[in-house]
Amino acid sequence: MADYDTEEEFLKHYNVRQYDLPLATVDMAIFTVQDQQLQVLLVKRALHPAKGQWALPGGFIDMKKDQSLSDTAYRKLKEKTGVDTPYLEQVATFGNASRDPRGWSLTVSYFALISSDQTTLSMDSRSEEVAWVPVTQVGELELAFDHEQILQACHERLRAKVQYTSVPVNLMPEVFTLVELQKTFEIILGSPIEKKSFRRRIADADILEETGEMKSGPSRPAKLYRVKNKGENYFFTRLMEGAR
Repeated sequence: MADYDTEEEFLKHYNVRQYDLPLATVDMAIFTVQDQQLQVLLVKRALHPAKGQWALPGGFIDMKKDQSLSDTAYRKLKEKTGVDTPYLEQVATFGNASRDPRGWSLTVSYFALISSDQTTLSMDSRSEEVAWVPVTQVGELELAFDHEQILQACHERLRAKVQYTSVPVNLMPEVFTLVELQKTFEIILGSPIEKKSFRRRIADADILEETGEMKSGPSRPAKLYRVKNKGENYFFTRLMEGAR
């Protein structure tokens, strides 16, 4: 290997193709709450490999378009849902010589949280179908590659963060009641939360603002709220408490 006097000269002559490169992708678990259930967006693959199998949305890194991994994630999310400003969090990297039959590959996984009323699902030539699927029913499907493992890691991260952060507010519509927000927390946790404790910590966090409007219901009208700063995450000082 030739020796160069400066790094500039070295880089000028460096051949990035000198070494084999792995396939590099981003895959996402995009979560929403619909029909009182936590649901994840899945696409049915129209092309080989894993043709006809369901998979998490994602795609290859485009080195001309994407300056970072998050750029790839936001680009693919926008293509599938029409949403470009969700809550997005990197979870883990998966890589080995056997996860993809096309060759040595790695993927960086993310989870995204969006309100289902904001989405416009779309397909491309690589997808037969795109659908929201309850997380509890994903096991009935055959997921492509190692996407079952990726989804499990993303789901576990989300459930853990609900214990000590305000992350579920990113699943809410533009306006909502405190009862609806608490229910969203409970849906992700899979268990009830103590009402007074929940409302106290939401108030202390100062992450919501009243809209000045009320929502009618079977009982008395309830105040409507909105999130002050979407995409931000507040860390509580204590874990969520179950119902007493």
